[in-house]
Amino acid sequence: MSKTETDSTAEASAAGAASEARDARELGAAGSQLSTAPREETYIGGPVLGIVGWLRWFWRQLTSMRVALILLFLLSLGSIPGSLIPQTSVDELKVQTFKDLHKTLAPIYDKLQLFEVYSSVWFSAIYILLFVSLIGCIVPRTWQFAGQLRSRPPGAPKRLTRLPVYTTWRTTAEPEAAREAALALLRKRRFRAHGVGDAVAAEKGYLREVGNLVFHIALIVLLVAFATGQLFKSEGGKLVVEGDGFSNTLTQYDDFKSGSLFSTDDLAPFSFTLDKFTATYERSGPQLGTPRTFEAGVRYTTGAGSKERKAVIQVNKPLVVDGSKVYLISHGYAPVVTVRDGRGQVVFKGAVPLLPIDNNISSTGAIKVMDGYRDKSGKKDQLGFAALFVPTYGGKGSGDMFSRFPALDFPVLNVGAYHGSLGVDSGLPQNVYQLNTDKMKAFKDTKGDVLKKTLLPGDRLTLPDGAGSITFEKDVKEWASFQISQQPGGLWALIGAVAAIGGLAGSLFIQRRRVWVRAVRGADGVTVVEMAGLGRSESAKLPEELADLAVTLNSEAPTAPDPAEEIVEGAEK
Repeated sequence: MSKTETDSTAEASAAGAASEARDARELGAAGSQLSTAPREETYIGGPVLGIVGWLRWFWRQLTSMRVALILLFLLSLGSIPGSLIPQTSVDELKVQTFKDLHKTLAPIYDKLQLFEVYSSVWFSAIYILLFVSLIGCIVPRTWQFAGQLRSRPPGAPKRLTRLPVYTTWRTTAEPEAAREAALALLRKRRFRAHGVGDAVAAEKGYLREVGNLVFHIALIVLLVAFATGQLFKSEGGKLVVEGDGFSNTLTQYDDFKSGSLFSTDDLAPFSFTLDKFTATYERSGPQLGTPRTFEAGVRYTTGAGSKERKAVIQVNKPLVVDGSKVYLISHGYAPVVTVRDGRGQVVFKGAVPLLPIDNNISSTGAIKVMDGYRDKSGKKDQLGFAALFVPTYGGKGSGDMFSRFPALDFPVLNVGAYHGSLGVDSGLPQNVYQLNTDKMKAFKDTKGDVLKKTLLPGDRLTLPDGAGSITFEKDVKEWASFQISQQPGGLWALIGAVAAIGGLAGSLFIQRRRVWVRAVRGADGVTVVEMAGLGRSESAKLPEELADLAVTLNSEAPTAPDPAEEIVEGAEK
């Protein structure tokens, strides 16, 4: 490149920079404050920052929109392990099973706190930083936006021709009349407008910034609601057999988990009784056995002395009592059995809930007689029966003993008998649905195998050597499993989510723009009208809107004849 070309390029660059600076000076306040977003400052090549300067820089970065979005993305990313990896706060048994199966990964996950994601240090740090970032972003922008609402739209720049959207025409109307017509038109179109000197200044689209602020505030509401729900929540499960009830006290739960700030005094005082569980199933076609109806008819009270009420709990239609929700989770069968000792005395009688193991509700469990049983010699002992129940038995020769249909069409109970120590006095927790036979002896049949028998309703298994018997009564009750949840902040989370969607839609689809109309008398005495518009970004709507305004205003301030046309008309006359 020659020296002449280099000089020309430098002159062009200098001219361009000077033009941009001149445009900025000429637009002045007219092109400012179209947004309340804080200005991002860079110090590359600038002065060395001190401690205060670095702190100010760090605060501005933390409260910028870019960092808030990054933190929100990291929070979403951090939630993924909480969904894929078993969590201690949800199911300790699954966590322990995972650790037993993954001896190498489990210690790494433990160090990274992946079994307790939502209470981990790193997740809490992201959560708190996002919270601070949103507050630091919202507060100054709110004050700035409030100031903009109190102020009027800025006056027109000196040269409207430099604005991205511009139009002009000559009119026979007086300048004052044209400006008054423009002011009335803009106000009719819901612009904030006022007269400034020889022009009318108007602005519209403030809801864009309102939507932006609402979106940020809604995120804070969501964060607060989530934190409140995690800290004060309670959640427990209870299996209830038909005819039995539940009272909302800590000792009544089969399992119970709560937030760190939850108190048992916060449990809502209510109770309910399961009167009847109703389930129906598809009996033909490709969806054979598919559930059609799951309903739990209950009677409940909301406190001591309150009137008893009836309700039906369905899947995804919980019973709501004083802020607590009772969800219907699952159901199964509880065959009624009677156990007698060698003297014929009843030592146990009741419905024994068994847990389903397949879609047709083949169920397994344990029948335990812990107290009151004595053998033929009068010595105290304990009995245990491993139970397998099928609601619809296929009959002998049908293969394995599994149910063919989930309804009670042909109920059968198979039991295996044991005696000895059930282990309930060891002080260690045990599963009530499993039979630990480590310290028990099996009753033997004539072949020396474990004594087992498949019982129809009304059938009896007699234990050898006068040890007693077990009878499958002609009654099978159903049980339902309920989840009782109390999670404050749910309503606020819903409000925050809806507000966030609405605010985001407003900030994306509403355009903030300004329009100026200048009407002055030209050198030839004819009024010249200029209209120009300015928006935050390039948009096809602004030219269309300005064109529509110009056409409407032109009807009030019609175009004046061109001077050349007037001369031609005079010559013809």
